[in-house]
Amino acid sequence: MRSDGRQLDQLRPVLITPHVNKYAEGSVLIECGDTQVICTATVEEKIPPFLKGLGQGWVTAEYSMLPRATGVRNVREAARGKIGGRTYEIQRLIGRALRSVVDLSQLGERSIWLDCDVIQAAGGTRTASLTGAFVAMALALEKMVALEKLAFVPITDFLAAISVGIVDGKCMLDLEYQEDFRAQVDMNVIMTGQGEYVEIQGTAEQQPFNANELAQLLALAKEGILTLIDKQAAILPGLKLWIPPEDDEEDEA
Repeated sequence: MRSDGRQLDQLRPVLITPHVNKYAEGSVLIECGDTQVICTATVEEKIPPFLKGLGQGWVTAEYSMLPRATGVRNVREAARGKIGGRTYEIQRLIGRALRSVVDLSQLGERSIWLDCDVIQAAGGTRTASLTGAFVAMALALEKMVALEKLAFVPITDFLAAISVGIVDGKCMLDLEYQEDFRAQVDMNVIMTGQGEYVEIQGTAEQQPFNANELAQLLALAKEGILTLIDKQAAILPGLKLWIPPEDDEEDEA
């Protein structure tokens, strides 16, 4: 048992509330234990300059944390005049992970911006942000279909993320802040609904870990992510995944 009473393989209580923003094309509030993140999806009818003329769209993300999302007030990054390295790394992670499950060639020359704003941080903010951002993105794309701006939702698979780690010598799922703070090994895993890995970030904070421990961590992460995807699917009951057609060359072969 852990400090909050959970088993080693148990997620914190997860609640995903859709349509929390009046103006955004898609939005959710995701709560993972005491961690809370508002994720909004905005559709823009333009693309970055490097994609001009290619006939495809783009998905990108921004991440931020409110000053009192944590126990002490943090200065807004806007007040400092630049974003920090951690923020930059997290928003790049969210953007590239989401792009892995969107057929950008079917999006048209438009961009989807995912804004992930942490209003309360108690561990796992990046994984909660990504899990919530997927739902916000899917809601936005469903709205585009309803407005007849897209023929279908070009999402190829569900996507979610979770943290795992080794704390006090034990492999644990979904680390809360105090566990994350003292973890010997800290890992974030991003996976699709088909069980395919999109990204694994794993670091030995205090001591190395072996192949058996790695296998245990990945098994924990898979079970946790599949549970999160079930919760996503409950918010998106009508979502039909897009299966891209095979290339003509492959058909001929």
